Amino acid sequence: MRRALRNAAEDADLVHAHWLASMLVAPAARKPVVLTLHGSGTAGRFEDLNVMAKAPRFARPLLRRARVVIGVSEQLTEAARRVGAREARWIPNGVDIPPEVGEDADPLEVLYVGRLSEEKGIRELVKATEGLNLVVAGDGPLRGLVPNALGFVPHDEAQRLIARAAVVVLPSHREGLPMVLLEAMANGRAVVASPVGGIPSLVEDGVTGVLVPKGDAAALREAITRLLGDPALRRKLGVAARARVTEVASWDRVVEETLAAYEAALA
Repeated sequence: MRRALRNAAEDADLVHAHWLASMLVAPAARKPVVLTLHGSGTAGRFEDLNVMAKAPRFARPLLRRARVVIGVSEQLTEAARRVGAREARWIPNGVDIPPEVGEDADPLEVLYVGRLSEEKGIRELVKATEGLNLVVAGDGPLRGLVPNALGFVPHDEAQRLIARAAVVVLPSHREGLPMVLLEAMANGRAVVASPVGGIPSLVEDGVTGVLVPKGDAAALREAITRLLGDPALRRKLGVAARARVTEVASWDRVVEETLAAYEAALA
């Protein structure tokens, strides 16, 4: 990998690496490095935030090899600063902002898009939505709990499902900053999520969405049913969510901030 990277980066000005473990390889390019931390829960014990929290002596020299560290959430960015990053900046993942907001499906749909695994809170999702019109797009080891799941769907189809959902649910136990959250907010959907990872960076409880404790199926169901029964509240949260994500995660903003990070790394 080091040899391949040196060859690929021979004419490059810098290397943009992703995930902390990539810093075992990226410096071999002998170019300035910008590192993005994602904090993906599916990485398990190698998840960026977990490594920085449990093995700071291991993480610090890796972070220090990057001239600029980008965190996709404020939590990741602050953790990188604490561990010793030279410079850390919060730049969320970018998202397209649709020109219009779609109408809710009839009957109303509760949507989950993502991996069907323990860290995503699938057991709580199934329990909380019993008897409700749940639509699930995704696959994984807990597929058996959701026999009517659509499996993995193309991105365009996922976008269509998001644009018509009354409520989008993210009951995760661990997260970075999930794209489905950004896409749901960009589409003006009402979101119910756990306050983990970078989610609270964008979802303010009662303002841009609803936050419920992770692992609490009863609270999750209460939040979902309340939104299903209150179209005015759904619209209010959706409008505020769309404004928030447009402010911080539109592609114009993300590209501008990323280019500024490159310039800082090359200065």
